Amino acid sequence: MLQSPIDSPFGHSSTAMEVVEGIDLSGKTAMVTGASSGLGIETARALASAGARVMMPVRDRAKGEGVAQDIRASSGSDDVSVMDMDLSEPASVRSCAKSFLADGGPLHILINNAGIMACPLERTPKGWESQFATNHFGHYLLTTLLLPALERGGPSRVVNLSSTGHHIASVDFDDPHYVTRDYDKWNAYGQAKTANVLFSVGFNARYEGRGITANAVHPGGIMTGLQKDLTQEEMNALGWFDEQGNVREGFKTPAGGAATATWAATTPLLESRGGLYLEDCNVAAMADPDLPYHGVQLHAIDPEAAERLWVLSETMLAQVTDHA
Repeated sequence: MLQSPIDSPFGHSSTAMEVVEGIDLSGKTAMVTGASSGLGIETARALASAGARVMMPVRDRAKGEGVAQDIRASSGSDDVSVMDMDLSEPASVRSCAKSFLADGGPLHILINNAGIMACPLERTPKGWESQFATNHFGHYLLTTLLLPALERGGPSRVVNLSSTGHHIASVDFDDPHYVTRDYDKWNAYGQAKTANVLFSVGFNARYEGRGITANAVHPGGIMTGLQKDLTQEEMNALGWFDEQGNVREGFKTPAGGAATATWAATTPLLESRGGLYLEDCNVAAMADPDLPYHGVQLHAIDPEAAERLWVLSETMLAQVTDHA
C-alpha cells in the first residue's frame, strides 16, 4: 500500500539537525520558503549545516537577512542568501522565480514551508481567499515556474508543508474562495492544507518520470508565529495549553517540527518515492477513526481530486494577467 510506514531511524522526538547527521549536501542547492521564522529557520539551518547552498525567499527582507546571518554563523556556511517574495502576490512570485532562474543553475530541494493559518477573511486583488491563495496557489506557481531548475537538479525533491488540518475539510471545487458559502477560518485552513497534499500527489504524478518527486509533510504541533491570528482563549479551548498555561505534552520545538520536512528532503529512504503524506519522519498510515488527527485522510491523496485541483490551479493561473 502506498501509505505504509517504513523502517525509519527517526520519529516524533527527532530534530532537523539529527536528521541531517551524516548527510552531505555539498554542491546541492535548496530553497526554503518562509525561512525567516519558525520551522523555516530550523529547516534552512539544518540544510546549510549539511553543506547545501540555501536560498530563502521572504516577505520581510530585513528580518530574513538577520536570520540568514544567524544561520551562517551557526552552520559555518556562508552560502545562505535571501530573496524577496510575497506568496500572496503572483507578480512577486514570478519575480523571485525569474531571479533564481537567471543564472541557469539547478535546484535540488524545494521546501514549500511558508503559510498562514485560521486568519480572518481576506481576499487577494483577484478575489481569492487568502489561505488558499497563499498556502496553495503561491506555492503551486513558484514550483511550476522553477521546473527548469528542478529538472536540472534531478533527482530533485519538492516538499510541501501540510498539516493535520487537512482532516477538517476537503477542497470545495465549486466554491474554493467562499463566494457563495459562509467563510469559516478553520474550514478554509483545512481546505488549503488538503490542497497541499493533493498538489504533492498531482505534481508527483506528472514529474516523477522527469526526476522530480514531491511529498507532503505534517510537521507536528509547534508554537510558532503561525498562531498569530488566534487568541489565547481559542488556543485554550483547543486544548493546546494546560491549566497552568503550559504548552501541552506532545507539542514539538521548532527544531523538532522541522525534522520531517528535512527528512523528506534528504533521506535515502525516499529516493524516487513521491506522492506521499509524511509525519514524524515516516510515511503516515491512513487515518483511523479511533486516532483523531493522525494519519492521512483519503480525500487528501485521491488522484482524481488531485487532478481537479491541478485544473483549478491552472484556471487561477489563467486569471493572472501580470507576468512580471
